[in-house]
Amino acid sequence: MSQPSIIKFVRDVYQTNDFIPLHAPTFDGNEQKYVLETIKSTFVSSVGKFVDDFEKAVETYTGTEKAVATVNGTAALHAALYMGGVERGDFVITQALTFVATCNALYHMGAEPIFVDVSPVSLGLCPKAVDEYLTQHAHVTEAGCIHKQTKRRIRAVVPMHTFGHPVELDELIVVCSKWNLTLVEDAAESLGSFYKGKHTGTLGKFSALSFNGNKIITTGGGGMVLCKTEKLGARTKHVTTTAKVPHPYEFFHDEPGFNYRMPNLNAALGCAQMEVLEQYLEAKRVLANRYQEFFDKSDYQFMIEPEYAKSNYWLNAVICPSVEARDELLKQGNDTGVMIRPIWQLMHRLPMFKNAPRGDLTQSEHIEAHLINLPSSPIAP
Repeated sequence: MSQPSIIKFVRDVYQTNDFIPLHAPTFDGNEQKYVLETIKSTFVSSVGKFVDDFEKAVETYTGTEKAVATVNGTAALHAALYMGGVERGDFVITQALTFVATCNALYHMGAEPIFVDVSPVSLGLCPKAVDEYLTQHAHVTEAGCIHKQTKRRIRAVVPMHTFGHPVELDELIVVCSKWNLTLVEDAAESLGSFYKGKHTGTLGKFSALSFNGNKIITTGGGGMVLCKTEKLGARTKHVTTTAKVPHPYEFFHDEPGFNYRMPNLNAALGCAQMEVLEQYLEAKRVLANRYQEFFDKSDYQFMIEPEYAKSNYWLNAVICPSVEARDELLKQGNDTGVMIRPIWQLMHRLPMFKNAPRGDLTQSEHIEAHLINLPSSPIAP
């Protein structure tokens, strides 16, 4: 299969000779109506009915007990880790094959990542690799899970549902229980993805969603913390809204909090987007099926949802047969106005995380060298 034939197929799917982005937002619903309503109300900042409505819509859809809207996905993950008990000096196990925000959230709270390999089935954190790393490098004491070499606490495990494909959550929960670790899901890319019938982000104690402009739905910029219980959700809401104690006019804050509040203006977009989420998911599944049929029996491997899951297919991913084929496809696509993207560079290759502890990353390195993302904007079913 040649690179030009792949690019031609993408153009045929989108039926255009114009530039094709990787994932463009779609505004075909009540977005303008709700945003104008917000402007007319003058409640465009961190207070307004759309924030409450958006949180309730996400709670209903995902089945979480409490959702807390934030200004972006990184803020949501930072808050989730904070609520999960991660403290300065702690280690947190995560994957090197992730977007930098996963590790930035750790860095800015004074924690440090330990990088463990991913599964070739989900592209997310591999439970077996986590258990093997801990067996070799950690032990459980009264103080928790301790890293043998540094004597520092390992506090949490953060899997990322890469491109919307759920990781093996049951197996990770078993590993976390065995090693006394908190599971915090980075579900930034997986709104609309389900693991054995349960929405991603609802199995961990806390999780984070993202509504960036390129996500499955968008609020322009925004995120959401999903909380396991209403009590934990109430505390998360308090902490992320400057820890202000409710009062008609006095300003009293009972602890250091975060100003992570989502503006009502952004939440208005979110409410409209949630109304058409199912349509987007259906359209993206149609697109994924077309890609899968196209690459079937070729030497390119289209990444399909794991058998235990239903993925949102946020970004369609293909494993190329060689590094040379990947590089040629990237160049030809981007030179001709079809946005094709490599996966992120592994986190330990970045200067700020180069000294972080890590296990064997064979799968991560192979995927990094061979995977590309193809245009994934929804098309009409």
